[in-house]
Amino acid sequence: MRKRPLPSISALQSFEAVARHLSATRAAQELHLTQSAVSKQVAQLEEILQNPLFTRIRKRLQLTPAGELYLGEVRKILNQVEMSSHYIQSYGGDTEILAVVAPPTFASVWLIPRLVGFGKAHPRIHLDIRAEAGSLDTANEKADIEIYFGGGTRPNSQCLYLFDEKVVAVCAPGLLKPSRPISLQQLTELRLLQLNSRPEAWHEWFDAQGWHSNRSYHGPRFETFHMLISAAAAGCGIALVPRFLVEEELDKGKLAIAWPYAHTSKGAYYLAHAEHTASVPKVRALVQWINRQLTADQRRSFGA
Repeated sequence: MRKRPLPSISALQSFEAVARHLSATRAAQELHLTQSAVSKQVAQLEEILQNPLFTRIRKRLQLTPAGELYLGEVRKILNQVEMSSHYIQSYGGDTEILAVVAPPTFASVWLIPRLVGFGKAHPRIHLDIRAEAGSLDTANEKADIEIYFGGGTRPNSQCLYLFDEKVVAVCAPGLLKPSRPISLQQLTELRLLQLNSRPEAWHEWFDAQGWHSNRSYHGPRFETFHMLISAAAAGCGIALVPRFLVEEELDKGKLAIAWPYAHTSKGAYYLAHAEHTASVPKVRALVQWINRQLTADQRRSFGA
């Protein structure tokens, strides 16, 4: 297969500068090149792309529709190159990057507070924390470690059980009147807030209590638990959320328990990494750190 020519970074820089100034002369001054060099870079880029990027209207340069589309993509590429370069420049040769992914709300509420002190204990390990709602494949090294909710087995991975999940129905304190207890029937008639990734949540919650509702799937949908919790606190309806994610809101009175039942979810939270990385020092360091945090959590729960 014939290898197709790709534009150079200098050609992309020349195009972006000309597009920003709508002037090859000013772009050349900014890039410390000659005008002819910049114009040649843009011409070669147009030849590779087989599309004109600029046109002249009344002696002034204007982007073509293809040029406008390409400009957005080029800026993404140049920004990524710049960020990646700064990323590497900021670390020494003895530094290791540990990429960790976790569900967005879990990462903010549970994981990050428990990583306080890790950097001081392991100064040569720099964490790259990413919030991902979907599941990545640690076995293919898209991430060193993933914390996820689900089952405890994955191909070519070691999965460490963290803890189970109990979900509770919560709402803004003023949504329900304590002096007037409601029934499950009345609860189903209120607006049930939904999480996109867990469409069966309300159905399972009602079913576990022996109650069937044809409204289990009705209600506004949200992408993350954080959005769901914010909507509930704002009075938009009742949300079904893991209790550990809303302890602070419940303690501060921002949320209230709408119904006295906690349902244990079918899945649990696990920490996963590829089998072949079990002995890698940076992976082992974080696994041990998380284990110590879990032990500390258990001691606090029992008041030890």
